[in-house]
Amino acid sequence: MAEKEPSALIPSMRLDELLAELQSRLEAVLATRDRVHALLEAVVSIGSDLDLEVVLRRIVETATTLVDATYGAMGVIGEENTLVQFVPVGLSEEEIARIEHWPHGLGLLGLLIKEPQTLRLTDISQHPESYGFPPGHPQMRGFLGVPVRVRGEVFGNLYLTEKRGGGQFDEDDEAIVVALATAAGVAIENARLYEETRRRETWLQASADITTRLLSGAEPREVLTSIARRAREMADADAVAILLPDRDRGLLRLAQQDAAPAGDGQPEIRLADEEVAVEGSLAGRAFVSGEPQAVDDPDDSRLHFAWAGDVPAGPVAAVPLGAAGAVRGVLTLARRCGRLPFSRSVLRMLDAFAGQAAVALELADARRDAERLGLLEDRDRIAKDLHDVVIQRLFAVAMTLMSAVRLVERPEASSRLQSAIDELDTTIRQIRSTIFALQSPREEAAPSLRAQIVDLIEGARGHLGFMPGVSLEGRLDNDVPDEIAEHLLAVLREALSNIVRHAKATRADVAVHAGGGRLTLVVEDNGTGIPAAETRRSGLRNLADRAERLGGSLTLTCPETGGTRLEWSVPLGA
Repeated sequence: MAEKEPSALIPSMRLDELLAELQSRLEAVLATRDRVHALLEAVVSIGSDLDLEVVLRRIVETATTLVDATYGAMGVIGEENTLVQFVPVGLSEEEIARIEHWPHGLGLLGLLIKEPQTLRLTDISQHPESYGFPPGHPQMRGFLGVPVRVRGEVFGNLYLTEKRGGGQFDEDDEAIVVALATAAGVAIENARLYEETRRRETWLQASADITTRLLSGAEPREVLTSIARRAREMADADAVAILLPDRDRGLLRLAQQDAAPAGDGQPEIRLADEEVAVEGSLAGRAFVSGEPQAVDDPDDSRLHFAWAGDVPAGPVAAVPLGAAGAVRGVLTLARRCGRLPFSRSVLRMLDAFAGQAAVALELADARRDAERLGLLEDRDRIAKDLHDVVIQRLFAVAMTLMSAVRLVERPEASSRLQSAIDELDTTIRQIRSTIFALQSPREEAAPSLRAQIVDLIEGARGHLGFMPGVSLEGRLDNDVPDEIAEHLLAVLREALSNIVRHAKATRADVAVHAGGGRLTLVVEDNGTGIPAAETRRSGLRNLADRAERLGGSLTLTCPETGGTRLEWSVPLGA
């Protein structure tokens, strides 16, 4: 019996081995099932959001969880095969602050860009393409890189490093991440399509709003504000500036800007300088070429767009307002450092919006010119009616009264008729002055000399306690040079000030006449007059000096009826 015991143990040992192998395979199946479930949950998770930046971060976080990686990142590839955005996961804020700069897509990461295929390494530093890490970057060994494709094109690469527990990434990890990257491409495409649809809707609303505002007569500054705000929302930018040309100086001047509200500890972004040189600037290139321009590299964009304070600039775009050869300005947009660059589709949409806004601005200018032309035609018609009808009738009435004066025997009646004739003569002169004003168009931004005289007199009304009489004759707005106009206003200001301070008058009259090659200002009042000892005071000397400097004269008299009469007269040819 004892001789048969060893052979009886063999079936028992083989059974234990088979059971152990079966248990190992069951555990592998369970682990695989759990990882498949985790992968399915991850696919659902990354596809549940439509914000692209949120989707990218969620993809990286999900990948690190699935393969137990300590660090992960998504590198987004730009148009020139460089990394334009780096979305890291696993680094603390202190570690991020110590990193001098994010990878630019050289070395090993550049290899993945040039040859988009899965790369799994035990030690990064041993690969011949390894360039090392940027200063301040934590050291890493194990590496798993997988390209993320969207519609067959490589959108970016998913990088995973340092498997927890000191292990190495295996084939199962690679398979899981490759499957996740496939689902990530779908999620990214959905997010991009959603963003493009939302932007197109915003573009249509913005274009309709801008056109309606302009053609309904809204103020230009209000419209520029709306254009800046709409463009920022449409492009999901952090700041927008509208620059208009100063062609005489070769500059682009800030006309309007808009920035997203500061939040999460982020400072507000705004343009630091209100003037940008056309030569050598991103906005200048867009202005000269009439084509949208974009810069993805934050270091490069800082050369073209000045931010207030120490705010790092990110991607920048400049879009012309109008087509080449007829650019009205530049729409400049920027995002914070670390955000995605402006895509081609965004630039095309902004270009279309800016072009439509420029057309609307052009139409609004044409409408304002038409309204102005209509106003000038109305003014000219009124002036002709006043000259051809009203003045002629008044002149006929005055001639009739003058012929009737000789027939009136009573002195009182004759005096009254003569006074009426004088009043008609004064009225005719004032109407002629009004005709000159109607026939002298001016820009609203530059008040006419007549308007400045009236404003000055009305300003003295509160100090005088009454409104002085005003008579303005001749082509004041056309025939009086700016230099003489400035002297005239200064003299009138001093004369009215003297009446307020010294005259104790209850009535004053101001008459300005331009004609016969001379400009004459007469200011009369019924006050106490000027004592002989005060005729040399400094204020009056200044008035006389102004007249002599222009080749004219100052006359100061005290009429028999009382008060003071100041007459300041200069040649218009001075």
